[in-house]
Amino acid sequence: MNFKKLTVAVAIVAMTSLSAVAPVYALQAAAPAADAAAAPAAEPAAAQAPAAPTAAEKAAASDAPVPNQYSLGHIWEEGDWISKAILGCLAIMSAGTWYIFFTKWIDQQRILSQAQVVEKKFWTSATLNEGVDKLPKNSVFRGIAEAGLKASTGGTTLVGMSDWIGMTLTRQLEDANARLQGGIAFLGSVGSVSPFVGLLGTVMGILNALIGIGVAGQASIDKVAGPVGEALIMTALGLGVAVPAVLLYNYLIRRNKVITEKLRAFAGDLQAYLISKSK
Repeated sequence: MNFKKLTVAVAIVAMTSLSAVAPVYALQAAAPAADAAAAPAAEPAAAQAPAAPTAAEKAAASDAPVPNQYSLGHIWEEGDWISKAILGCLAIMSAGTWYIFFTKWIDQQRILSQAQVVEKKFWTSATLNEGVDKLPKNSVFRGIAEAGLKASTGGTTLVGMSDWIGMTLTRQLEDANARLQGGIAFLGSVGSVSPFVGLLGTVMGILNALIGIGVAGQASIDKVAGPVGEALIMTALGLGVAVPAVLLYNYLIRRNKVITEKLRAFAGDLQAYLISKSK
């Protein structure tokens, strides 16, 4: 009896132990299978995820130069032939403006220096021939004086001596004035035309912006910023060429008036002297 009870107790203990250990073995057996099933699924995900950039790569990306799409160099490299033609035209206008200004200013300064020589040496000479010899050979005043002397010694029977001398000096003054005015009209033309040349570049820039919007299908800032920036730069360039041209034109014209008055005064005094001497 005791043996039977002991056998039953051992059986109950064994069954209880097996019931407790079975779930543990089941979990341990299921874990490798779950890991094996999860591994193939994780491999495509890991393959699809991009690698995070390192600190060195981030520093190199931050140090890399970013092209400026609003510079003249970018417009020249990326612009079409119309933009390049407009830039070339504005560059020629600007270069011609400054070249003419410096050349005409040097000529005007030379004539003003010659006017000072006339006041100091010509009218203080003993004779008219001596005064002419004291003037530089390239002097405008010397050319007027020599023409007046030649007219006073030659003359014509058709016109009186006074009128002949006056006509000769007037022609000399007109020739001198024509040389002074030569090239200045270019500055006036540049001041009038260059804003419209820049405006043409503005129109083309806006047109390119609209084309970019139409191609993209939406008005994104990256499609509009470049062409609109180019349009604004063209407008600024047109004004940058026109404003100096107008200011320099007015400056040279004002100096030409001063020189013309000096030449007229000299020719008038010379005419009066020659007429009185001929009498």
